[in-house]
Amino acid sequence: MKDDFLSKIETLADNDGEYKREAYLFIFAALDNTVQALKRANAPESGRHVTGPELAWGISDYAREQYGPLARAVLEHWGITQTVDFGCIVFSLVEAGLMRKTEEDDLDDFRDVYTFDEVFDPKRIQSKLKPIVLEQL
Repeated sequence: MKDDFLSKIETLADNDGEYKREAYLFIFAALDNTVQALKRANAPESGRHVTGPELAWGISDYAREQYGPLARAVLEHWGITQTVDFGCIVFSLVEAGLMRKTEEDDLDDFRDVYTFDEVFDPKRIQSKLKPIVLEQL
């Protein structure tokens, strides 16, 4: 099963060519991290669908947590330069049957949620940065 999953990710990355394989895997990890953060904050609503903006903010938190001041450089190395790129990856994963979406979900949900300049400014990123996913929503 794990090999099949990784094979599908490899195929997506090869066919797309815009984003590296690591970007797809990172989005999965960031989604899980975001779901856990939302569960901790909204226990009665746990298990609900994560919106595009919530995921975009969750991705920023997870990237800064994992890569600190290098978060933006890592994302850009993978081909991600703006929040709509997160949506493109998510919708590719949905089309491949690796993620689900609701009828209300749209690629535009990820468009211009924030700028990388504001969120990934190395001067603002400290070793223990407070998550902003819940503050922004």
